[in-house]
Amino acid sequence: MTGISSINPATGKVIGKTEMHNEEHVSQILKRSAQAFKEWKRTDISERKELLENFARMLRKNKQQYGKLITTEMGKVIKQAVPEVAKCADMFDHFAGNAEKMLESEPAKEGSCDLMIHYEPMGTVLAIKPWNFPFWQVLSAASHVLAGGNVMLLKHSSYVPMCALEIENIFLEAGFPEGVFQTLLIDGKMASSLISRDEVKAVSFTGGYDAGQKVAEIAAHKMKKFVLELGGSDPFIILDDANVGMAAKVGVASRFINTGQTCIAAKRFMVAEDVAEEFTERFVEHTLNLKIGDPMDPDTDIGPMVRNEQMLILEDQVRDAISRGAKALIPGGRMAVEGYMYSPTVLAEVSSEMKVMREETFGPVAPIITVKDEKEAIEIANDSEFGLGASVWSQDRDRAMRVATELETGMVGVNSFCTPQACLPFGGVKKSGMGRELSKHGFYEFMNIKSVKLI
Repeated sequence: MTGISSINPATGKVIGKTEMHNEEHVSQILKRSAQAFKEWKRTDISERKELLENFARMLRKNKQQYGKLITTEMGKVIKQAVPEVAKCADMFDHFAGNAEKMLESEPAKEGSCDLMIHYEPMGTVLAIKPWNFPFWQVLSAASHVLAGGNVMLLKHSSYVPMCALEIENIFLEAGFPEGVFQTLLIDGKMASSLISRDEVKAVSFTGGYDAGQKVAEIAAHKMKKFVLELGGSDPFIILDDANVGMAAKVGVASRFINTGQTCIAAKRFMVAEDVAEEFTERFVEHTLNLKIGDPMDPDTDIGPMVRNEQMLILEDQVRDAISRGAKALIPGGRMAVEGYMYSPTVLAEVSSEMKVMREETFGPVAPIITVKDEKEAIEIANDSEFGLGASVWSQDRDRAMRVATELETGMVGVNSFCTPQACLPFGGVKKSGMGRELSKHGFYEFMNIKSVKLI
C-alpha cells in the first residue's frame, strides 16, 4: 500500500504518513457499512439523539486538541480552528434536538383516504470533502445524514488524513456503532469508482466544479442522489448609504478568514462610487493591521496557505489582473519564509474580465471594483458562473432586501457576511452546485420521501 503524507503548511515539512487502503480493505469497509445500516436505521431516534449529544460533548471537551490538529495539518490559525470544532458541536446538538420532529410522518386527508408522508433513510452516503474546513465540511453533512438513520463513508482530502482518521475515532469514542461512520484513505480515482458500487446509495460532494461535474455524471448514470457544493465568487456590495466603516471592517474579516481559503466568503467587492474612496481607505487600513505569521499564535490573523499549488493559482490570478490594468494597493504575495505564507493583496481599478472577477480566488486576495449605482452592482454581481453567497450593505433595510432578491445566489447576508448555520440551508445555484446541506432541507436530501395511502 502507498502512503499519504501529512504536511505542516507553516513549515512545508512532512509531519506524518498514513497508509492508503487497498481494494480489499475498501471492500471490507463497504460491507461493514451495509451491515451497520441494517441496525442503525432501526435504532430508536432517542438512542441516536443521545449519541449525537455525546459526540457534541466530546468535541467541546477536546476542542483545543482537535483545533491544534487542524492548525498543524491544514494551517488554519488556531483562533479560528478551535471555534470550528465548537461550531460543529453546536450543529450536532441542533440535529439531536430536531431530528425526531423532522422524522415525524406527515398526515394528510383527501376524501375517505388517509394519506401519509413518511421519511426513511437511503443507506450508505459517500461524502467526498475538501481540506479547508477539515472538521466542519465533514460534520456539516454527517450530522443530519446520521441523525436521519443513514450511515456515512468519508473520502477526505489527501491534505488532511490525520483529521479524517481522528473524526472516525471521535465517533467510535462517542459510542456510535462500528461501521456507522468510516474513513476511507483512497485517491480520487477509487472514490469515483465507489460511486458506481451498489453499496453506495448517495453522494455528498464539496469541491471544485470539474470534479463535481464528474461526480454528478457517475451518480446520474447510476440513478443515485447527489448533493454538490462547488465553491463561489461571492459579491460584497456596498451601496451609497451603507455604514462604510462597518462594511470595511466586516469585509476584511469575510475576505481573509481562513487565509481566504473558503467558499462562502467575500470574493468580489463592488462599491458605489460615492463611498468608494472612503471604503477603500478603510479596507486597506484594516488589512494592513492583520497579523501574519505562526498559526499557533493566538494573535495571528493570517496563517499559511495549504500548499504551494494553491499559491501558484493565486499568483497567476493576480498577475493577470495587474497585466490588465489593476492597481495593487497592497502588493502582498508570496513571503520569503518557510512554509506556504502569502501576504494579503488588495487590488483596485479592477474590471470584470479579469480572472480575479471571473474565477474563484481561494486565498488572501481582495479585488475592489467601483460601480455607479445598485443596478450596475447587481449586473456585475450576477455576471458570474457562480452563485453561492452574497453580502449587501445599506442602512435602508428595504433597499437592501430589494437588492438581495435580485442576486442569483443561494444565500445573502444583509449588513453581514454569510456564515453557515445549522438551522439554515447551505448551498448555491449555477456552477456553485445543487442541493442543500443543513436545516430540514439538507436533512431530507438523503431521505426517501415515501407517500402512503391508507384505505
